[in-house]
Amino acid sequence: MTDIAFHLNGTPVWLSDVAPTQTLLDWLRETRGLKGTKEGCNEGDCGACTVIVTDQNGPKALNACILFLPQLHGKAIRTVDGLTAPDGTPHPVQEAMVSHHGSQCGFCTPGFVMSMVAAHTTGRKDHDTALAGNLCRCTGYAPIIRAAKAAETAPVPDWLKAETDPAFFSAQISSGGKGAIAPAGGADSPPSPVCRPTTTDDLATWYAANPNATLIAGATDVGLWVTKQLRDLAPVAFLGGIAELKTIHDSGARLHVGAGVTINQLMEAVAPSLPSFAELLRRYASDQIRNAATIGGNIANGSPIGDGPPALIALGARLHLRRGADRRDMALEDFFLDYRKQDRLPGEFVEAVSFSHTAPALRCYKLSKRFDQDISAVCGCFNVTLENGSVQSARIAFGGMAGTPKRAAKAEAAMLGKPWSMETIIAARSAMQGDFTPLSDMRASAAYRTETAGNMLIRYFHDLSGLPVNVLEVTP
Repeated sequence: MTDIAFHLNGTPVWLSDVAPTQTLLDWLRETRGLKGTKEGCNEGDCGACTVIVTDQNGPKALNACILFLPQLHGKAIRTVDGLTAPDGTPHPVQEAMVSHHGSQCGFCTPGFVMSMVAAHTTGRKDHDTALAGNLCRCTGYAPIIRAAKAAETAPVPDWLKAETDPAFFSAQISSGGKGAIAPAGGADSPPSPVCRPTTTDDLATWYAANPNATLIAGATDVGLWVTKQLRDLAPVAFLGGIAELKTIHDSGARLHVGAGVTINQLMEAVAPSLPSFAELLRRYASDQIRNAATIGGNIANGSPIGDGPPALIALGARLHLRRGADRRDMALEDFFLDYRKQDRLPGEFVEAVSFSHTAPALRCYKLSKRFDQDISAVCGCFNVTLENGSVQSARIAFGGMAGTPKRAAKAEAAMLGKPWSMETIIAARSAMQGDFTPLSDMRASAAYRTETAGNMLIRYFHDLSGLPVNVLEVTP
């Protein structure tokens, strides 16, 4: 059990003895009686449960179904039930949805409205991206997009402006008021079922004493362990309060990215110098998920189909780990040993990842059945350096081709020192068949994965030659 404090629709809330893995969605509907936030998939895919969570960094759309109550400590939550003015005046987005016939059955509508309000509050106009995490199966998306565009010029309502001001987060709410943060405890302390550390030192001490604990950052994967598998995760540590893990340091040559940096924050940081990586991250799940998911979680999860590691491996990333007072770093590709098995000691956690700030030849390609919000069948990332027309260095990494994210070592070797030509590419494509033995599953057959991974190498050659290779860029 733990204690937390936050604002809900403008009203301070203090909760004591809260189960650490109780979701915001269940609490809203079952305890507070706020039924506007809907349960659809209960795994962060459909967006029917979308709420707006605001902290010192501004408002964000998040999925309430996989958001645990302790993650809300010191923040402000706005649900569709609290969207109108005190006198009942609708939000401009609500009015636009009515006037543009953006709702039929209405089940998905609250989630759409909350995503649209979050975008409207921050002035976003990339509606296709902002709404990619909200699914509708009866209205159709055209009237919803029309509604979002119609609301663009409307001012942010006065009754919501206060929550966008960093000064809104008073010392009482930020510190938790009556909902004080549980101490991390020392190595000799009795095991604590819940920890909300505020420094990496606190986390290192507690995790060393509780090496079997579950570390929770964004909960975009861990949340499903609760909602789908009904697992008891205790003991748990919530990492959202550790500012050190949320920093991005640019040394000029390399970026040092804390494990707690979200996918959306990382995407913004790399967009100027690594645009292909940023575009890959844009297709990582949805805006709601990218607002919560962290790069450290994406790596430590160890999924063979995670989209972050292949790009980072192609960039020559190094992983920074900590266990107690000890720190070590390694090449990221060496961290992944086998399916869901990593080179991580008990009580050791991912502290940061660092990688090259620039890589003009980096290209990342994601193959999936849907463009938005889908898991990769194959994710290929390529980074070749040329000198005098020959391949000086090559880093090629794939997700979905093995039990771990993995480099195509034989394909790389077939290219080194060779002329940058289609003949070299074809030889490397043949060599790549010795790099991987992919599996067949619901996303793709082994033969399809092998064929398309090789085709990505050909696509890369044409891409660097300046030919259009993106179906979104091809025009008649």
